[in-house]
Amino acid sequence: MIFRLSRSPLLAAALAQLLGWLLAFAAARLGFITGLWPLLAVQAFAAAGMAALLRSPWWWITLHLGFSPALVALHGLGLAPGWYLAAFVLLALVFGNPTRIRVPLFLSHRATIEALAPLLPPDRPFRFLDVGSGTGRVVVALARAFPQGEFTGVEQAILPHLIARWRGRGLPNLHLRRADAFALPWAGYDVLYAFLSPVPMPDLWRKAQAELPPGTLICSNEFPIPGIVPEAQLLPEGAGRTLWLYWLGQRRN
Repeated sequence: MIFRLSRSPLLAAALAQLLGWLLAFAAARLGFITGLWPLLAVQAFAAAGMAALLRSPWWWITLHLGFSPALVALHGLGLAPGWYLAAFVLLALVFGNPTRIRVPLFLSHRATIEALAPLLPPDRPFRFLDVGSGTGRVVVALARAFPQGEFTGVEQAILPHLIARWRGRGLPNLHLRRADAFALPWAGYDVLYAFLSPVPMPDLWRKAQAELPPGTLICSNEFPIPGIVPEAQLLPEGAGRTLWLYWLGQRRN
């Protein structure tokens, strides 16, 4: 039951909040706590604990810790309703629908791009896919550095996608798509780069095995593929994140 709920982020979040409030009100009714902020603290920690039991991603747990206190604090500011709508629209533009794709917006470090460059073929054409390309920092920089390569970046969120298109304007070997990368075919790519989250990594590996040819290089920033031993790992100086490297089948020279 817990596993099924964890596969539905909105349902898990609603249940965690509800149980958090029930526990907080029960504690107040029994006299264990008095006052608004102690009540909110109990609710927040109870909701976060329930989210952890439901195996929610870490950012959901963090949101539960601040959700109710933030609502009360914002209510005290007396903001007009339009500000809440504007904030919602901005978050939707930046992050898309993280409740469905369960991937927040991560930005790759310049050092990571420099670590990727030596892994790419210097003297022959190749195809590079960035799954969740964000603002296009990786694909734009590499497309400029490797004109013989064909680079595709796929991003679901509107605002990062538009930023990527602006940054990559004029590059004939760069293709940017606004879509769910897992709903698109991956066949024919030589290199796949991803900076996602722990949640979709098993799905990424299954799709890669099913669609990518042997010898394809898979580079995952920060998050390893669970249960799969990487053939190499890099720690680019200054990035603070590990680059995990996997080759499907036999490694190409």
